[in-house]
Amino acid sequence: MLCLSAIAAPSARAAESAAVTTDHDAVTLVTDQQGWAPGRALGVGLRLKLAPGWHTYWSNPGDAGEPATIAVTASGGGAGQTGTIIWPVPQRLPEGPLMSYAYTGDVLLPLKLVPTAASANDGAPLVIKATAEWLACATVCVPEQGTFSITLPAGPATASPQASPEAGLFEAAREAAPRPSPFAAHIARDGTFTLTGAGLSPTSVATAWLFPASTGLIDQTAVQTPVIHDGSITIPLKPASGFKPDRPFEALVVLRDPAGQQSALTVSATPGMPVPGGAGSTAGIPRMLGLALLGGLILNLMPCVFPVLAMKAMALSKLSGLARREQRLSALFYTAGILVAFGALGGLTLGLRAAGSSVGWGFQFQSLAFVAATCWLLFLVGLNLVGAFEVGGSLTGAGQGLASRRGHVGDFATGLLAVLVATPCTAPFMAGALAGALGAPALVGMSVFLTMGLGLALPYLLFACIPRLASSLPRPGVWMDILKQAMAFPIFAACAWLAWVASTEGGSAGVLTVAAGLVLLGTAAWLFGLSQRLAMSSAGTEGVRGTRFAGFLSLAFLLAALAMLPGLGKASSNGGQNAQASDGWEAFSEPKLASLRQSGRPVLVDMSAAWCVSCLVNERIAFQSASVRAAFAEHHVALLKGDWTLRDEAITRFLQAHGRDGVPFYIYYPAGADGQVWPQILTPNLVLHAIDATRAQ
Repeated sequence: MLCLSAIAAPSARAAESAAVTTDHDAVTLVTDQQGWAPGRALGVGLRLKLAPGWHTYWSNPGDAGEPATIAVTASGGGAGQTGTIIWPVPQRLPEGPLMSYAYTGDVLLPLKLVPTAASANDGAPLVIKATAEWLACATVCVPEQGTFSITLPAGPATASPQASPEAGLFEAAREAAPRPSPFAAHIARDGTFTLTGAGLSPTSVATAWLFPASTGLIDQTAVQTPVIHDGSITIPLKPASGFKPDRPFEALVVLRDPAGQQSALTVSATPGMPVPGGAGSTAGIPRMLGLALLGGLILNLMPCVFPVLAMKAMALSKLSGLARREQRLSALFYTAGILVAFGALGGLTLGLRAAGSSVGWGFQFQSLAFVAATCWLLFLVGLNLVGAFEVGGSLTGAGQGLASRRGHVGDFATGLLAVLVATPCTAPFMAGALAGALGAPALVGMSVFLTMGLGLALPYLLFACIPRLASSLPRPGVWMDILKQAMAFPIFAACAWLAWVASTEGGSAGVLTVAAGLVLLGTAAWLFGLSQRLAMSSAGTEGVRGTRFAGFLSLAFLLAALAMLPGLGKASSNGGQNAQASDGWEAFSEPKLASLRQSGRPVLVDMSAAWCVSCLVNERIAFQSASVRAAFAEHHVALLKGDWTLRDEAITRFLQAHGRDGVPFYIYYPAGADGQVWPQILTPNLVLHAIDATRAQ
């Protein structure tokens, strides 16, 4: 028996080298076959049996560590060269504030060797030698190395290979090895990773996560919360200093199905977001444009645009007294103002996105200086409506043609102002169009923004271009002056709202600055109106001097107000902060959301902002109703609120991961189920029905 054991031992050990053993691991070189033949592929690998609590690293070790290296040579009966390591899928191992990508337990790092033989050496054994270095880490890291050797006997080239005892390890490694992705992959400048293609759906993919191929590209400790839809998976990533938004992004993506089976895909993500309809496809563009037109049309009915409705009501009242040509010109100038404003806003947004900034619809209202400037501009419009000063009239009795041209300038300015005030709102149907516009090529994106502007202008265009509609308007009269003055008060109400928005962004100091600017501008408007009246009623040198002096003082007060704008940026950064959630709501964070969902509680996420009037209306009407609050309590719904009043990268990434670029945004996660996006206009019945429907499933 001892003799037989001695004879059998070399054959049994032929496929495994002597081990390098420490307290941390036992490492050997192994093959998947007992012999070799010329031209027949041979599996070679470094096998590490790591002690409990110890690990070694993947090709990208993460925030710390080094990957293993293996140098293999073959000589004797057959020479050959190996390829690179076929890296298995690693684990994510948090280490304090760092994240490592590593292996634990029994792991095989396989390579492929194809021996070749000279005729003089046919039948000789194959000697495989390897030198390897690796790190074994627990609370400390220990660098280790070893030299390994295996001698394989020759076998006939036509015979089937004799499997080694370790062949099962190689077979398991081949089955679990990452394969090239069949899906299109994109990476946006803000780090949003998207996988698109047929076969991706919540029924086939339960969860997904990503390992970057190189270190320094993303914040590897940031939570990855995949959003899975039919045909796409989106994973929001947090770019790091090494992220290059204009270069392909190499990564390993792991998908796990509802049964727990996982598959790993190697991807090379193309810079930019995918255009709806597929990579390089234009099939989704007509749908985007249709949504943009419908969203712009509905934007006329959103609460944000109510202040502008006062000015549009005045404009419509004038149509009935104008000739057909003037009606059309008025509408065209108003439309041109809207399109110019949408084009400028779209160009700025797309430009900032291209530069790597995470911005969305209404982002300009996250600036206290912009909020103050808009408040002051509307205040001047209101003062003009009540008659504090005149704009557009001819002070010198110039001809009707000059007055008409000035009227068209007013139409153009009204269009600009309509867009300025409308941007805090995201109307229904706008969300999909905006998401596509901000992820599409620049030409497509600008087309979406301009189409949205056309939708906003469409009602006014219809009144001007269809004679029957225009003729239905009442004839001009004294009522027009009364209406003009009455329409100032919705404008002043908008100023009060913007002053409140300023309080959330800049605190008491910001409100004081905005209020001081209102006083300065009110004084400037009164002085300007005084100079107009003096110019019309006074004659001689004294009258001219009084007019000029009043005009000079008006300009001085105006410049004093404008000089306060730069200081408002500092007030915003020092005094303002995103409002803290209260009244049963908790502040949103992705770890908090993940924790609540893991605990089995239903969760409602409300993304809003103080400058979003639709958000405030929904909160007042839907969420604060007694029936809804009772339903939240009865079903133990966790309430998370994300405040986007000031710039918040985490909320921006969350919105973009769900295909949104503005607020309001509501998503409800039933216990143990995927999230359900709610409409942007809510009612108590709609909320109650959505909660009850998911409970019944």
